[in-house]
Amino acid sequence: MKKKKTLAGKAIRYIVGMAVVLVIASSISVYVQYSRSSKKRYTEFVYSYIDELRNFIDTDRIPGYIASGEPDEYYERVQTMMRAITYTDEVKYCYIFYPMEDGLYYIWDVYEDDSFALGYLEPYSDENGHKQAMEAFSTGAPRTIDLYRDESFGYVATGVAPLLSSAGDPVALVAIDVSMTDIQEDALRFMISVATSIIIIMIFSLAAYYYMIRKGIIGPIGKLNRAAGLMADNLEGEEGFRTDIRTGDEIEALAHSFEHMDQEIRSYIRELKSVTAEKERIGAELDLATRLQANMLPNIFPAFPDREEFDIYAVMTPAKEVGGDFYDFFLIDEDTLGLVIADVSGKGVPAAMFMMMSKIIIANLAQMKLPPSQVLELANDRICAQNDEDMFVTVWLGIYTISTGHMVCASAGHEYPCIRDEGGDFRLFKDKHGLAVGVLEGSRYQEYELKLNPGDTIFVYTDGVAEATSTEEELFGTDRTLKALNITPDASPEKLLKRVTDAVDAFVGDAPQFDDITMLSLKRQK
Repeated sequence: MKKKKTLAGKAIRYIVGMAVVLVIASSISVYVQYSRSSKKRYTEFVYSYIDELRNFIDTDRIPGYIASGEPDEYYERVQTMMRAITYTDEVKYCYIFYPMEDGLYYIWDVYEDDSFALGYLEPYSDENGHKQAMEAFSTGAPRTIDLYRDESFGYVATGVAPLLSSAGDPVALVAIDVSMTDIQEDALRFMISVATSIIIIMIFSLAAYYYMIRKGIIGPIGKLNRAAGLMADNLEGEEGFRTDIRTGDEIEALAHSFEHMDQEIRSYIRELKSVTAEKERIGAELDLATRLQANMLPNIFPAFPDREEFDIYAVMTPAKEVGGDFYDFFLIDEDTLGLVIADVSGKGVPAAMFMMMSKIIIANLAQMKLPPSQVLELANDRICAQNDEDMFVTVWLGIYTISTGHMVCASAGHEYPCIRDEGGDFRLFKDKHGLAVGVLEGSRYQEYELKLNPGDTIFVYTDGVAEATSTEEELFGTDRTLKALNITPDASPEKLLKRVTDAVDAFVGDAPQFDDITMLSLKRQK
C-alpha cells in the first residue's frame, strides 16, 4: 500500500525547495553585481596608472628610440618610474610598444627580472591581437579593460591606451596588466560569506514561516481531520462534532461548516431511521397485501382435478407489490363455469383495492346465474355509484357450459380473445366491446356466443402482454402473442401461458415492467 504524504512533509519540501531557489538566485545576483562593480573599480585603477605614465613621458622622444634602438638617461628614468608602478601589489606588468605589421616592437617593458629589451619584436599570437593593437593605435582611443586568464599571471585585467605626440599623433601604446587572482579569491570569499549569511537568514526565516504555517494551517487542519474522523465513527452517538479552532480565517469557517454539516447529517440520520422504519412497516403491509391478493385469486392447479372435461390455467404478475389486474374462474353449478379476466386503471394499492371490490361484485352477480351482459350492467351501476375516484376496469366475462362447450361472453372494453380450433392455429377473435365498467352509469353490454369443440382452446389476457415494452421502446404486440401461442398450439393451458411468459421476458430484456401481466386459458378436452 502506497504511503500517504502528510501536509507537514509537503510544506517542508516546498519550503526547502523555495529556499534553495532563493539562495541560488540571490548568490547569482550578488555575484553579477560584484563583478560589475569590480570591473568598474579596476578599470578606473588601471587607467589612473596609464594616465600617470602618459603625463610623465615625453612622447616626442619615442620615435627616436624606435629608429635608433638605443636607450639613454631619459629612457632609464622612464624605466625606473614604470618599475616603481609594478612594485604595487596589484600591477604585474607595465610596457610600452609600437604595433608593426609583423609584431609588437617593445620600447619599455617592465616585469620583474624578465623584461624585454628596447627593440624586441614580439610576433602577434593571433590575428585578433594584431587587429586590436592596430585599432587602438589608429583610432587613438583607449581600449576597454579586458579580463582573461594567463598561464603565468593567472587572472589578469589589461588596459591599453595610445601615447600621442605633441602634434597629437599616436606614436606608441602603453599597457598595464593588473592581477585579478587576489580579487577572484576575495570575490569567492565574499560569495561564500554572502551565501552563508543568506542561508542562515533563510533558515531562521523559513523556520519561523514553517512554525506559522504549522500553527495557523497544518495544526488546525490536522485537528479538523481528526475531528472529522471521530464524527464519521460517531454519527449515531449523542455527542456532536466539536472543534476548538480559533484561527479567524477560512479554516475556522470550515470548522463551523463541519459542525453545521454534522448537525444536518445527524438530523438526516434520525429522519432516515424514522422513514426506514415507516418504509419497513409499509413494506410489511404491502407484503401482506400481496399475499392477500394472491390468495384471493384461484392459485391451486389443477383447479378442478376431478373434472376431466376441461383444463384451465391462469397467472397474474403485478408490476408493483400489488396489482390492478385480476382473473377468476368458478363453478356456478355442476355444468356451468364462470370465467373472468379484468384490468383496473392504474397500479399499486389503489388499483388493488378497486380490483378486489370489482372482483367480489362481478363474482357475486355471476353466481346468481345472470347472463354475462346483465352481470356487467349491474356491476357497472354498483361500481359507478361508489366510484368517487373515477377509476374503471375493463372486463371480459364468459359463461361456459361444460357439457356442450357452449360459451356466452361479454366484453367491457377488454382485449380481444385468442381462439384456436382443433388442428389449427390461434387467431384473434374481434368481439363486441362495450364501455369499461365504472365509466358511465347505465351502460349496456352486448353478448356473443362461442362454441368450443373438443381440443379447442381460448386464451384471454390483459393489455400488459401486448404492451410489454423492450429497451428499444418497442411493444410486444398481438402478433408476437399469437406467434408465441402457435409454437405449440396444442399444448396444455399451463404450457401455453409459460410459452407466452418466456417470449415476453426475452423480448423485454432488462427493461422494467410497467404494467400488470395477466393471462387465462381454457381448453376443452376430447
